Amino acid sequence: MTSTAPSQTSDQAGHAGSTIGGIVGAPSVSRAQALVSRTAGGKDSAPVEMTAPFTGAPITSLPQATDADVRATFDEARRAQRGWAGTSVAERQRVLTRLMNLVLDRQQEGLDLVQVEAGKSRLDAFDEIAGTALAASYYGKHSAKALGVKRRAGVFPVLTKAHELRHPKGVAGIVSPWNYPLALTGLDVLPALAAGNAVVQKPDNQTALSALWLHELAEEAGLPAGVWQIVLGRGSVIGDAIVDESDYVAFTGSTATGKRLATKIAERLTSYSLELGGKNPMIVLPDAKVEAAATGAVAACFSSAGQLCVSVERIYVHESIREQFSAAFAAKAKALTLGAKLDYSAGMGSLTSAEQLKTISEHVDDARAKGATVLAGGTARPDIGPLFYEPTVLTGVTPDMTAFAEETFGPVVSIYGYTDVDDAVQRANDTPYGLNASVWTGNGARGREIAARIKAGTVNVNEGFAASFGSIAAPMGGMGDSGVGRRNGAEGILRFTEVQTVATQRGLKLRPFKGMPPRLWARSLTGGIKVLRRLPR
Repeated sequence: MTSTAPSQTSDQAGHAGSTIGGIVGAPSVSRAQALVSRTAGGKDSAPVEMTAPFTGAPITSLPQATDADVRATFDEARRAQRGWAGTSVAERQRVLTRLMNLVLDRQQEGLDLVQVEAGKSRLDAFDEIAGTALAASYYGKHSAKALGVKRRAGVFPVLTKAHELRHPKGVAGIVSPWNYPLALTGLDVLPALAAGNAVVQKPDNQTALSALWLHELAEEAGLPAGVWQIVLGRGSVIGDAIVDESDYVAFTGSTATGKRLATKIAERLTSYSLELGGKNPMIVLPDAKVEAAATGAVAACFSSAGQLCVSVERIYVHESIREQFSAAFAAKAKALTLGAKLDYSAGMGSLTSAEQLKTISEHVDDARAKGATVLAGGTARPDIGPLFYEPTVLTGVTPDMTAFAEETFGPVVSIYGYTDVDDAVQRANDTPYGLNASVWTGNGARGREIAARIKAGTVNVNEGFAASFGSIAAPMGGMGDSGVGRRNGAEGILRFTEVQTVATQRGLKLRPFKGMPPRLWARSLTGGIKVLRRLPR
């Protein structure tokens, strides 16, 4: 296992005194404070100090909103939303297109912020830049088509005209997680805005600056002030206000929290979407190219240090190639470079919190104590930074071990052998979760056939997660305990709308003519329905 510790280059040395999180080359303290000033509320509660995963040093102090702050923010958002809803969809698209260009052109600062707050490698941070830009590009191009008035077949041809209209929900409450603070902000906030809603977002405290940076760029791109507002605070303090005031709730987080939130939302009959946890499987078929599958597994399992809802935690490999695959995969895991620099030198970054480090250590220690074999990793690396943990590959994991069925949400994966593909599919589906899966094979058609049998919202063939994650035109979400609803694609914007049907009738009335016996009317309509069935609609 190779590693790189933070170091100071000559170009960075002049900025060392003004950077945040004790990280050379990071944005300055004043820049962080400027972003924090964009939050709503928080004047009457004690601020919270956040620290950088790479170093443990302070990033900034964050104001924490009160319940009253959040409710007042929703009132302001409602006023702003009325004007925004009156803006043409074409103009909203232009705002998103300008935002896409800003995100790409000014990505270096965004990359720095994501790395400082989340502890990611720079390549993993770039995934967030790309995902955000792709979302802005897609909804900047396709919103008008998704939201446009659509003609539907009326009950009687020519005489009945039916149209489907889409109206914004109002104010969407969006709760975003710490693990993908920029991309998951973009994938939820941008379609909500494109649909004509205002947004009140609660990002996680740990990664608030990334969301605030995108918020700043959105207003620079032309989004009116007040349409998108950001509040910071603990869910236990402001969660009820968000649920009470939202016309739609989009939540990304743990399954346990999502279930509690759904119960509260149901009391108001408010619609919602939830992207929750996963215990995602990967199936390697006997005809797969071993080196390619092992390389793909590294990205599938260890991107963002495994702190990704769609990352793989279970790998099922055909016995004919299991030993070869395990050796190749373990070697690649050991070769991953760990590092805490704001550049592309590291293959994997840090965990984000001490809680994650504790969970991962407990899962690995429990598996090791009960007889599992550690092929790679299995050790924390405080010599690099306080929250680093080696990419870890386990075999011999059994149902009595915590890592067998519980989501680890870290750089830990277990390898299992199989001899029958049907058995592998059954074992892949033997979980309450159903978020993402991966199939590796030399036969694309066979891979798609296997993929269709896996109970997961997205399944990637010869890829871990990036193919579906980056296909913004296609819906993404979970089954079972992995969530409700879908983001991305047309569904990703239509979830933020109320659908309305307007039907206009002329000529023939839909009740018996004057003096016509109801029974004759029913008999005539029965014949008419049979005739209509044969006509093209």
